[in-house]
Amino acid sequence: MTDFTIHTKDSAPEASQSLLDDSINAFGMIPNLHGVMAESPELLESYQILHNKALNTSFSPEELTVVWQTANVEHECHYCVPAHTGIAKSMKVDDSITDALRNKTPLPEKLEVLRETTKAILIDRGNPEANQLKAFFDAGYTKQQLLEIILVLAQKVMSNYVNHLADTPVDKAFAKYEWHPA
Repeated sequence: MTDFTIHTKDSAPEASQSLLDDSINAFGMIPNLHGVMAESPELLESYQILHNKALNTSFSPEELTVVWQTANVEHECHYCVPAHTGIAKSMKVDDSITDALRNKTPLPEKLEVLRETTKAILIDRGNPEANQLKAFFDAGYTKQQLLEIILVLAQKVMSNYVNHLADTPVDKAFAKYEWHPA
């Protein structure tokens, strides 16, 4: 791993300082991930934009949590799984959904199709099998939502990969949701 600084507003490059204000406004703190990303103002800004875009997709909070956590678990992100567990709680997502995602146990049928489609896109690098796409559309999902999975995966590549490179410590607010791959 590379030794990265977890920036504060005082230590961050000038172009990241207002972005860290945005983090404080959104989360009531500067998440350690954002502090690491602040080293590159362009990365932090892009991540924040994608996060806001993900929140504005056509997915319900439960569905968005499925896409986020599927990527986090598949990427074995020690930071994002606990962080998105806390985010799911704040979004009032039922704990049974979050637990199933964290433990790779079955979800309700429609959400399971979403998880499997997200995984197929991720693992097959955007080339899921035709039968997976049929199951996705048969479950009631749309072409718009298929494309929105790509948006959310782009966000998760940014955070998951940064956390792997920086070995970002989990924030105290999310420490109680610690997670390790099975």
